[in-house]
Amino acid sequence: MRSSSSVSLAGGRGSASVRLVSPPACPIAARVDAAVEYLMVKKDFQAALDTCEKGLESLGPSAEQEENCFKYAELKAALTIVGIQALAELNQWRGVLSWVLQQYGETEKIPAKIIQMCILLYVKVGERAVMKDTVCDWLHCFGNMSQSGFSTVAELYFLHILVPMGHTTEALEMLESDVGRVAFSDEQRQAARSLVDIQNEKNAASSNSNPESVEGVATTSASKKDRSTQRLTSIMRLLYRGLSVASVRIRSISLRRVFLALMLLYLLLVRMDPALPSAFPWLLRLHGLLQQTWNTMFGPYYRASNRS
Repeated sequence: MRSSSSVSLAGGRGSASVRLVSPPACPIAARVDAAVEYLMVKKDFQAALDTCEKGLESLGPSAEQEENCFKYAELKAALTIVGIQALAELNQWRGVLSWVLQQYGETEKIPAKIIQMCILLYVKVGERAVMKDTVCDWLHCFGNMSQSGFSTVAELYFLHILVPMGHTTEALEMLESDVGRVAFSDEQRQAARSLVDIQNEKNAASSNSNPESVEGVATTSASKKDRSTQRLTSIMRLLYRGLSVASVRIRSISLRRVFLALMLLYLLLVRMDPALPSAFPWLLRLHGLLQQTWNTMFGPYYRASNRS
């Protein structure tokens, strides 16, 4: 693969595989072998596509009557299958159906194994709607009902296109039509009806539960928003009250006392280490400051008591 979005169908159904044991004298078969070599061995997908297109161009009306070559339809189908794989590897899967129609001209003329390959490709990339009308036209072509892969195409159409897309009414109509009678046995049609009933129940349950779930999610999100708003409001109120009380207390404290307390803490915790000689002057100054404060505040009291 060249990118993560490219599609490979190498592991698909065996009906879409290319198996040729071609005689070397056939030039068209040699082109098929060269295209397969480019695709599977050399991984040159563009060269494989170019080889397939040249081989398809060389297939003319006279190629059907050449006795040394394989059948015209088999060679054309082989080149188309390799070309589809090359387009998928080149991440050009969107143009696969138009490219196939360009080779065959009409939808009804496409072989069953190529229709199967296209269904698997577009289902794998999630584009089922692209194949819906094409496969429906192919199935309702009376000439295709005799092909060996008709039942497989009908099964893929029912299981991978109609039911997943929710077209259960059309699926039931298909089972009761000529297509369903030719493609499926009675037991298979009964199992298909049960599958449609299960799908209808799932669709009804999902349609009934979706409004309630949406309303419940909206209510839950609204309640969560209300709770978070209330918590934020209460936190803001507490913070405002705390700041108000702190501001009142700060205003009531004298700036001189705050400055003196900060200086004492600075001297005691930062600058004063009694083990250092440089701390002695600071200790003496602090002792003198404290002594002076003590004498100023309590000196008259002690003097009066000593005189008495």
